[in-house]
Amino acid sequence: MNIGKKMKKKSEHQKIVITFGTFDLFHLGHLRILERAAALGDFLIVGVSSDELNYNKKKVYPTYSQQDRKEIVEAIRYVGHVFFEESLERKREYLLKYNGSILVMGDDWEGKFDEFSDIVEVVYLPRTELISTTEAKNRILDQAGRVYDPVFKPTL
Repeated sequence: MNIGKKMKKKSEHQKIVITFGTFDLFHLGHLRILERAAALGDFLIVGVSSDELNYNKKKVYPTYSQQDRKEIVEAIRYVGHVFFEESLERKREYLLKYNGSILVMGDDWEGKFDEFSDIVEVVYLPRTELISTTEAKNRILDQAGRVYDPVFKPTL
C-alpha cells in the first residue's frame, strides 16, 4: 500500500485518524471537522464518498464529481491522505487497511459506528452549528430566481 511520502514517515506508535464524508459544496463545517479530527492524532486519512455510493445512498449525485471533491480535501493542510470510499459496508476493511487508531464521524451519526470499537476508538464530533451542505443547497435553490443587485432597489 503506497499512500504517499507522509504515510511512509509514520512511526509504529503514530495515531492514525480516519474519517469519511461526501464533502460536497465544501464549507467551513467540513474544514472544522477535519481540523478537529486531525488534532486527535498524528495523521489524518479521509475517505471521500464516491459518486456511486452517494447515488445509492441518497438517489442523487453530488454537485461536484468525486475527483473534484477528492482534490479539494487533498488540498487541506490537516489531511495526509485521501481515498475513495466505494461502499458503506467496507468501513471495517478501510479502517484495517489504513491501520486506523481513531474513527471520527459527525455527531449526526452518533452510535452508528460503535460496531468498530473493537478495532478503533470511535469519536463523534459535534457539527458546526448552522452550517450544512443541505442547508447551503436549499439556500441556493431558494435564491435561484432572484438576482441580487445592490445598486438597483425595486420599489414595492
